[in-house]
Amino acid sequence: MSHVVPTSSASRRWLASAVLALTGVACAPIPYAVAAAQAPAQALTDEAVHYYETGQQTQAREAFRRAAEQGNRLAQFDYAMMLLNGEGADADPSGAVHWLERAANAGMTQAQYVYARMFDDGYVVGKSIPQANLWYEKAARQGHVQAQAAIANEYFIGRGVPKDYKTAFTWYEKAARGGDLPSQYIVASYYERGYGVVTPDPERARLWYAKAAAQGDVAAQGKLDAMNRERAQQGALAPGANTAK
Repeated sequence: MSHVVPTSSASRRWLASAVLALTGVACAPIPYAVAAAQAPAQALTDEAVHYYETGQQTQAREAFRRAAEQGNRLAQFDYAMMLLNGEGADADPSGAVHWLERAANAGMTQAQYVYARMFDDGYVVGKSIPQANLWYEKAARQGHVQAQAAIANEYFIGRGVPKDYKTAFTWYEKAARGGDLPSQYIVASYYERGYGVVTPDPERARLWYAKAAAQGDVAAQGKLDAMNRERAQQGALAPGANTAK
């Protein structure tokens, strides 16, 4: 099954270069009363974002710290990333882990995913595949596409969880629908071959190969071309295909 073998874990360089989540980060819903109480912290977070975007990292780090202490989970994540990367002052890995865990427990999916990656790599925290999978799945259940692909990989190879191709496929399909290119190819492979998980469906396979090809996957384009040639040949050989009308 080509294109399916996943990488074992993220590189440490990826974590070291993790960026702040300044916009568009999915989180679990906040109850209205809690959101109202966090309004001052949100204003402070917005101020911190402005500082960061204008290159004032020292001021941004301080503003994120204050907002994080007031319970804003976006600020907690962004402050953690600044501590991890040493932006605005010296790096503080242990402080980064503290605030990253706070944001993850508050339901912020990007924090959950980064926390999982840290456990996956054993970077700053002790390596723990069960903990990595716990946080991957928390983020995946909230719709984090990269986490969905990651937990799918774990079920596919049986890494820290029982090997389960059906569960893997469920997560791959969710990630594919979210636009993850490798997952699109993998889902196409499932529909092409079945692998005892789904009923083979050439049309669905073509659909997913086409989606992956549209994102630049050369292998997916090759599979799509081959399937289209095969379909054309089958049509040419069908009874009555060459009958004059």
